[in-house]
Order: sequence, then structure tokens, then C-alpha cells
Amino acid sequence: MKIDSVLNEIQDINLTYLLLAQRLLKEDYATAMFRLKIDQAMAEVLISLSAKQLSQMARTNQLLFRLHFDDADQVTKLTNNKREQGLGQTHAALLMASCAN
Repeated sequence: MKIDSVLNEIQDINLTYLLLAQRLLKEDYATAMFRLKIDQAMAEVLISLSAKQLSQMARTNQLLFRLHFDDADQVTKLTNNKREQGLGQTHAALLMASCAN
């Protein structure tokens, strides 16, 4: 039963991620490509998928997204940031941008 629960949660996360990605692409295409770290070909495919196709794609036992941190040190820097709140967001954005593939 525990495995079924985990699989259901993975599928829920996948669908949520795909719906969010599609919404971001529809609202601001270029910014969404940057934030999602995807190329134009992938963006075009994602934006063209129907709700049924998104649902089918989400029903897998694998997460469809991955963390874009290749280095644990980047996560440590991001989570242990002692800067003022206004600068902290800028610092986090810079760290996230540096994780580009």
C-alpha cells in the first residue's frame, strides 16, 4: 500500500508540474523557458499538449522533472543565505541561474 501511495504522489507531482510548465509558457514564453531550463523545441511540445496528453504523460512511476543543482554546495549556499531578504532573492536567482545545463 505504501508503494501505491508513493506512485500516486509522483503522478500528482508530475501532473502539477506539467500544468504549471504549460501555464508559464503561455504567460511568458521566454521567461518560462529560462526558468524551466528547456529549449524551444521542448517548449513547443509542452505548450501544444492537450489535457488528456498531459494526464497520460503524468501517469508514470518516474518524476518528470529534476533538480537543476549538480552540486550540493549550491544548495547549501542557497539555504544558508544570511543576506537581507531583498538581496536574498537576488542572490538565490543568481545561484539558480548558474545551475544552467
